[in-house]
Amino acid sequence: MDEFRNIGIIGRLNSAKVIETIKRLRRFLGDEGINIILEEQIASVMMGHGLQVCSPKMMGEICDLVIVVGGDGSLLGAARALVKSNVPILGVNRGRLGFLTDINPDNLEEKVREVLEGKYITERRFLLEAEVKRNGEPIGYGEALNDVILHPGKSARMIAFDLSIEGQFVYHQRSDGMIVSTPTGSTAYALSGGGPIMHPKLDAVALVPMFPHTLSSRPIVIDANSEVKITISEDIDVYPQITCDGQVHITGAPGDTVTIRKMAHKARLIHPLDHDFYETCRTKLGWATQYGEA
Repeated sequence: MDEFRNIGIIGRLNSAKVIETIKRLRRFLGDEGINIILEEQIASVMMGHGLQVCSPKMMGEICDLVIVVGGDGSLLGAARALVKSNVPILGVNRGRLGFLTDINPDNLEEKVREVLEGKYITERRFLLEAEVKRNGEPIGYGEALNDVILHPGKSARMIAFDLSIEGQFVYHQRSDGMIVSTPTGSTAYALSGGGPIMHPKLDAVALVPMFPHTLSSRPIVIDANSEVKITISEDIDVYPQITCDGQVHITGAPGDTVTIRKMAHKARLIHPLDHDFYETCRTKLGWATQYGEA
């Protein structure tokens, strides 16, 4: 149990269920003699907690483990904040799908105790970084564990752009945009766009066109170490959005370039020993579990 002596807690705001679960977690960890650090925003809605408080990034410097209570969106934000610190992240699901936050609140204490006892598995998930340039000068930057998306924003008009991979021209496209997805993000928005499900251990990226204006345009899976460059056409009057994990937004303009690369650092996620990617897919995506099921 000596491995995790200082544990940070991050929670999704505006959720009574999250607060209730954090209070349970606080009691349990306190009884185990763990030093607890609360993320500053969640601490502001938990009056009289009497615990140490810090920012998510600072947690990476002082914590041995960070527990995220919320949905996948909460864990995405935590992963971006903590990726450079190499601190492990454990998710407790208080959202909807819970692909990343895989501990059920019903057996919270049991599963967290197992982790404290060293009974867990570790996964490394790579992130993407996106840089937007205008006239050759950087105007925006974002990081994503799930996906980087070029989309029209509030406009209902198509975007025209050129796609290049590793400096090689791929095609010119007119569509609602492009989803550049990691394996982690392949079960998120990219899946809704017709992209492939990729196992988390794959070192690959999927490029998923959004409603392309041609029937022959299909998702492409490429080496994750490839540099992807999207050049927005100068001949459009749409100011598209570049969105990272649905949480970081950059407003582009005609002629801008979006360069997407794999980050050097990886997020370190930990799961209970019984974690099973395919079981998660069956549960969350409604796959049949026996012959004859619809």
